[in-house]
Amino acid sequence: MLIITPTFALPEDQLDERFVRASGPGGQHVNKVATAVELRFSVPASALPGEVKSRLTALAGRRISAEGVILIDSREHRSQTDNREAARERLAALIARAFRRPRPRKATKPSRVSRERRLDAKGLRARVKARRGRVRGNEG
Repeated sequence: MLIITPTFALPEDQLDERFVRASGPGGQHVNKVATAVELRFSVPASALPGEVKSRLTALAGRRISAEGVILIDSREHRSQTDNREAARERLAALIARAFRRPRPRKATKPSRVSRERRLDAKGLRARVKARRGRVRGNEG
């Protein structure tokens, strides 16, 4: 079980892990051992509530495919277990963020002082620009 919140955990069968060889330096070891982890999580097939699924789809950005599968790639550690744990933590953090409802925005009006300050700044800028112009030299 992957624990997301104190009241929600994902079953292991909803996570698909693939182990691949990591790229980059490392010599003989990196060419033999599949330490990088690709963690796949299908949002439509998951047990998440509907509103969480929609927020998760929006939060995932470019990590989500057209089919709704989130792909998290972890290759920052040298060991497979550390990469596996890092990928799971990143997925859990992403889903936990989707569980939080965004606060509704309260409409506010600018104060009288801030409106006056803005208009003063606009007037000052207008005067600076009005002084600019073609420099007339001595014609002769």
